[in-house]
Amino acid sequence: MTSSSIAYLDHVAASTPGRDYKGRALAALDLVPGNMVLDLGCGPGTDLAGLVAGVGPTGGVIGVDADPEMLATARLRVPVATFHLGDAHALPLADASVDRARADRVLQHVADPARAVAELRRVLRPGGRVVLADNDWDTLVVDDPDLETSRAYTRYVSDARVRNATVGRQLARLCAAAGFVVTDVEAVTIVFRDLSVAERILRIGDVTGWAVRDGAIDADRARAWLARVTAGPFLASSTVFVTTATVPD
Repeated sequence: MTSSSIAYLDHVAASTPGRDYKGRALAALDLVPGNMVLDLGCGPGTDLAGLVAGVGPTGGVIGVDADPEMLATARLRVPVATFHLGDAHALPLADASVDRARADRVLQHVADPARAVAELRRVLRPGGRVVLADNDWDTLVVDDPDLETSRAYTRYVSDARVRNATVGRQLARLCAAAGFVVTDVEAVTIVFRDLSVAERILRIGDVTGWAVRDGAIDADRARAWLARVTAGPFLASSTVFVTTATVPD
């Protein structure tokens, strides 16, 4: 990871769409003072302050991430939290050691989402709660009169750019298979009308260039499509699934 990756995560969190679904996910955690909460894939600590506030001085926040640079930034930003360099498939935590756990847009990137969810089940105490938020990139749409090219663009994102592109819709099933009781699934539609916000989060210009390079879109059609899309008015949307589940008592 690089400083650009950290900036990207900060942009997502600060954007209106990011604040919307992240606020819903934080509320779903139902934090109470004294909780021990795990943020799996904590990144540069973008969301940790809200967790710290929720558990209060008698609680604790644990950040786990596989990237040392991300953890170094998180430690500087939120020194009261505890951090571990670790793998989502083998968490460096004891069985039944946390009350709450979250993973925000992490499972779309891991090698084995089912194993990662099973690890969250292992470290949560009876009665504990997990909140998972992740994209379903099959739901991405970008408006343009050239529907064929728009579809080629969104298929490229789903098929070539994201490891587990449809994991958002799978979250409830993965939780049930791991032994959780699924209590809520919320589909949050993220609507982009501001091109500058969409460019920072979706990276439309870069992705279009990669699609041309990889032969997914004809270069001339891509050039014309991108010119129209960026000239506006701009509209794109996608869905983030926020799934809440609990460990049986």
